Amino acid sequence: MDITKANHAIINQVKSIIEQARRNVSLSINRELLHSYWQIGKLITDNEKPNGENDTSARSYILELSKDLTAELGKGFSRSNLFNMRSFYLNFSDVQTLSGQLSWSHYCELLSISDKSKRSFYEKETQNSRWSVRELKRQINTSLYERLLLSDGKSNKNTVLSLAQEGIEMSNPADIIKDPYVFEFLGIPENKPMKEDDLRKTLVLHIEKFLLELGRGFHFVGAEQRVTLNNTHRYVDMVFYNKILRAYILIELKTVKLMPEAVGQLNAYLNYYNAEVNDETDNPPIGIILCTDKDSIDAEYALGGLSNNIFASRYVYYIPNKNELIAQVEAVLKGWHDLES
Repeated sequence: MDITKANHAIINQVKSIIEQARRNVSLSINRELLHSYWQIGKLITDNEKPNGENDTSARSYILELSKDLTAELGKGFSRSNLFNMRSFYLNFSDVQTLSGQLSWSHYCELLSISDKSKRSFYEKETQNSRWSVRELKRQINTSLYERLLLSDGKSNKNTVLSLAQEGIEMSNPADIIKDPYVFEFLGIPENKPMKEDDLRKTLVLHIEKFLLELGRGFHFVGAEQRVTLNNTHRYVDMVFYNKILRAYILIELKTVKLMPEAVGQLNAYLNYYNAEVNDETDNPPIGIILCTDKDSIDAEYALGGLSNNIFASRYVYYIPNKNELIAQVEAVLKGWHDLES
């Protein structure tokens, strides 16, 4: 028997046991911390009721409580933190539903969202995608929720409920599409002209952040992936694989508005991948054209009637105006409500 190999196997097993134990301890500590903060929030709220406190008058009470708790127990009981604990209890009424996967810092970010459906969506998607606090902040700041609702222009009550209850359900190709995609992480001025090659290279340099923007399940395959048709070499700008959809995602970058010929080009690439690259376990490839603008009528005629899944979305170099996006969502939902009534 090779003792070295035997020891190596045991070492790996021991490492696995210890790492799992550490994760379990970390989750347990985090869960207890969340429950403690929830209980403190309940104590504060219960104490306010007999005194007729409201959000305004509670400030002076919490300020005094913060001073006393800090003197007695040390750091962690600032006025803002106590307000968060109070809000935590008021907005998450069932302590048993709290996710041990989310930290207190995650929940503090979620508490900044007043809309319950929107907050529930970000909570579910933070769990599903395992976002760090920094990643959660970025998704909130770039209005992911509103962009998903506007992606197909057909947002309705069922869409809102689905996002709130499940997060992003990735059961069909349309579920991965956003409009617009936000490339603020590139640091490119809004009106600066850029060549397609330069945009592709810059996205590759920031591939981790681009993957976050694309969403859950994406893995980068490569840039300028060769496709040979009739002995002529052409190149797909960027190719990804989505493990959840079990499909290749081919992305074409355009620094102009959507043109019909771009759709035909990408359609040919998808046919090639379907015939030459896909394995038996792969689903049909999906194509996304990222462009600076798209006319709804042009897009409808260019993308209609295709057997392949091809989508066109805009991209921007800056964080969209959140109020404008919210207004667009409200307008779409109002139109849906008017049709139903």
